[in-house]
Amino acid sequence: MTILFGPVPSRRLGLSLGVDLIPPKTCTFDCLYCQVGRTTLKTADPKTFVPIQEVLDALRLKLGKVRPDFVTFSGSGEPTLHAQIDQAIAFVKERGDVKTAVLTNGSLFWRPEVRERVLQADTIMPTLSTVFEKTFRIIHRPHPDLHLPAILKGLKRLRLEYRGQLWVEIVLLAGLNDTEEEIQALSAEMEEIAPDKIQLNTVVRPPSDSRALPLDRKSMEDIKNYFGPKAEIIGHAGELRKERAYEPLSVAILEMARRRPVTALDIAKALSRSLEDVESAVKGLVIKGHLRHQEHLGETYYSHKG
Repeated sequence: MTILFGPVPSRRLGLSLGVDLIPPKTCTFDCLYCQVGRTTLKTADPKTFVPIQEVLDALRLKLGKVRPDFVTFSGSGEPTLHAQIDQAIAFVKERGDVKTAVLTNGSLFWRPEVRERVLQADTIMPTLSTVFEKTFRIIHRPHPDLHLPAILKGLKRLRLEYRGQLWVEIVLLAGLNDTEEEIQALSAEMEEIAPDKIQLNTVVRPPSDSRALPLDRKSMEDIKNYFGPKAEIIGHAGELRKERAYEPLSVAILEMARRRPVTALDIAKALSRSLEDVESAVKGLVIKGHLRHQEHLGETYYSHKG
């Protein structure tokens, strides 16, 4: 598997170098809205999926060439499933000028050892989309050993122990967790967890399940009012500072598309290439059978045809 991907544009972190510690698609959940696809290995037991020395060697080489805004532990599965994620975070922190973020579904923080492993990260970004067990099981299709009350307690313990930035993402799906009852209950839970930011999201890229339907802008704005000044609606990636390309365009495009569906504009921004060059390269990769394309909400997205 490829350990690093990017740098790619992130709607929340600027230019982000992704670290993939988990084989695709290994996760504690199988979320309806996941842009990576269906979970093929559902587990709740952390282990060393990728040898940590391979991770550190890859980071050493890449950070010698690029300086992203963040090194982000995310990728094709749940990063806190890696039992040595703390060593990778510490390695990046030793470089001093690059921040670290952990994008997580938050499902394992009820385990003290999992919380301990991520405490040195600059930003932890867990997802919480409901406080009702029934809705939780519909949206996330979790491992049978995971239950929402324990997950909520874990998030509150993390907030007490963690000194960095805690940004909670709420993924809103039409007809599932966008009712007044759901939103009011989530708002009350946010008061207890007390994150630094509440980031409201919906389906932007093609989801793994067609039942995951997006909310329109007005609905998102209406819901934002429930959460107060800490809440923001996540938009598309903005203009990012340019980075030179360190690998052939076709290789870089395939690397991005392997991780998540991307538009030609996403690729152009991430790789500092003209949209014309990107569209030409993408067309060639589609013709050769390396990429597939699909329409979603009026946009054309490309994903790896592996």
